[in-house]
Amino acid sequence: MRNTLRKRLVLAVAAAALGGGLALPAGPAVAAPAQVGPDDRATAGTTEGAGILGTAPGCVRRDVIKHEKKVTVGNDCGKAMHLKVVIDWGPDSRCLTYQHGQAWTWHWGRGSYGKVVTC
Repeated sequence: MRNTLRKRLVLAVAAAALGGGLALPAGPAVAAPAQVGPDDRATAGTTEGAGILGTAPGCVRRDVIKHEKKVTVGNDCGKAMHLKVVIDWGPDSRCLTYQHGQAWTWHWGRGSYGKVVTC
């Protein structure tokens, strides 16, 4: 009986030691910097610069016709916008500069429309 009690005590101490590290509050989370691939960068004739910044604002018009696999993107923002069409499971468009009032139609063959992002 004494052996069983000793084994239980050893197991309880070991579990507390292992679990104690998990119960402590963690420090602040730090994200790794985003990796920007060659497809996320601008190419000749398009904008220069950074990777994707976020979903395009509401002043960017999106007319999507999914069964025809096309989207027309228009800029009603009152200033130049750098935009990119993201296709889920397919190739994205390049990052293009749209002046106020400009529109452009993007066709894709594989995948489905995802969203329009700033770039």
